[in-house]
Amino acid sequence: MKGVILAGGRGTRLDPLTRVTNKHLLPVYDRPMIYYPLQTLVEAGIEDVLIVTTPEHVGAFRRLLGTGRHLGVRELQYACQEHEGGIADALLCAEEFVGNDRMCVILGDNLIEGTIRNSVDEFEKQATGARVLLKVVPDPEHFGVAQLEDGRIVDIVEKPSQPATCLAVIGIYFYDNDVFEICTTVAPSERGELEITDVNNAYLQRGALTHDVVDGWWTDAGTIENLYRAHRLVAEGVSELAPILRYCA
Repeated sequence: MKGVILAGGRGTRLDPLTRVTNKHLLPVYDRPMIYYPLQTLVEAGIEDVLIVTTPEHVGAFRRLLGTGRHLGVRELQYACQEHEGGIADALLCAEEFVGNDRMCVILGDNLIEGTIRNSVDEFEKQATGARVLLKVVPDPEHFGVAQLEDGRIVDIVEKPSQPATCLAVIGIYFYDNDVFEICTTVAPSERGELEITDVNNAYLQRGALTHDVVDGWWTDAGTIENLYRAHRLVAEGVSELAPILRYCA
């Protein structure tokens, strides 16, 4: 299985911190934000990784991460998303890298307390399809929200004004390589982007979408408030993270 980290975007919600740098290069506690999704993949046994970022920042990622071997990565490659077209559009940059393999996709500003190893193992058992991770959140109206019946997802609604549940689809996804064909067939949203929720719903319509609920804390770090929260959560749990952080020593 290949790993894909999406680390593009302008990071406007973190302005002025992001005026001269990519948000995924900002520090969270004692290391750059990008280290955390990398360590999540490596800890789960995924050692071939692609980072998708913007042309103006790819050089900074290369200077910081190099080959990635000092972080436990066997192969680290880089790709550029030439324009802002949404998460599904960024995924298309990974088609050549992934080839006929499966992939785990992580948004570069997502941090978790635990491991995704069990989800990796379960996805490997699926014949085809996709797998998403869910987390109960206090503000589901800001996320794609999953509705479950009899333990299965029956619908995902993007940023609903009246959420049916508090189960947010977080920024960690598993896909077979059908995802590239799906990404080319979904229609742009009102904001002109290819939405990942539409991709996940396409798998749902095929009857090929499974899920796990994340244990421990999860946060993104895409706003000032959430960046502070990520600092605090990592700092408070640094002793528990020690076995994972050895990859970043």
